[in-house]
Parts: sequence; structure tokens; C-alpha cells
Amino acid sequence: MSDRPPPLPPGHIRDPGDAWVYGPDGAKFWGRFGAAGLLVWHPSVGILLQHRVGWSHFGGTWGLPGGARKQGESAVDGALREAAEEATVPAELLRIIHTSVLDLGYWSYTTVVAEALEIFEPVIADAESAELRWVPLTEVDVLPLHPGFGAAWSDLRTYLAE
Repeated sequence: MSDRPPPLPPGHIRDPGDAWVYGPDGAKFWGRFGAAGLLVWHPSVGILLQHRVGWSHFGGTWGLPGGARKQGESAVDGALREAAEEATVPAELLRIIHTSVLDLGYWSYTTVVAEALEIFEPVIADAESAELRWVPLTEVDVLPLHPGFGAAWSDLRTYLAE
């Protein structure tokens, strides 16, 4: 696995949502139209986490499959699309439980919380993942988490019945 990102397609082919947004303090966020991620939970195996490759934003941390939303795409549709593209998550095996929005005014991130109705084996389907793993809820906090996911985890966890 390379520590360098794959080349982006030319601008006329790339989706216009695939771009950085910069906050007033210089912080950068991926997704011109915001971003969304999918928290997939199954009661017997925990949640599906993605170990981000080193070259990615906050590389080396664990987070949720997700990414930039396309123009006009709902957060739920974006999260489901991204999770399918990155981890082959089958939308037909999910029941949406909740959505949680972090809105910074100039950029937003929506976490879509879903219950997996059946256990499935995720498969790395793009260059953004070093590993995909079902993680028991009690073990999530011991991993080096993506800062955004880490900050939201305690609130998100309340939507998961143990």
C-alpha cells in the first residue's frame, strides 16, 4: 500500500464536491457540499470502523466510512454511497436509526447511524482504507480515533442499544 494518494482525475471529470473547504481559522474540511459518514452497528459484533491510510486527512486514525457529498445529494444518500464505495456496505441490510449533524455554518458533516440487520463482511473497495473491522463498543475508545469521530462518539453511542 502506498503512502501517497492516488492521482485525482482531471477537474472536468472529478465531482465538483471533491474539494477542500477552509474555515476562517484555516482548518480544512473535505467536501464542497459537506460530507457524510455511516456508523454501521450490529448488536453482536459492534460497529464497522475504517482504519484510514496514512496519506489521507488524519491518516492512521480509525473512523467511519464516508466522504464528500455530491451537489444536491442528501446526507443519507451520500453516507450510503460512500460506505458502499469504500467498504461494500450493502444498503439493503441497514435500518437507519438516527442522523446527527455538525454544522459549522460554512461546512457540515452528517453522521448517519444505522443498524445492520445481518452481519456482513466489509471489503476494502478503494485506496482510502488500510483496514476495515467490526469493533465491539467497549473497544472503540482504545483505538486512535479520527478527531471528529472521537469527539462525537459518546453522543453517537447513545443511539445504539446494547
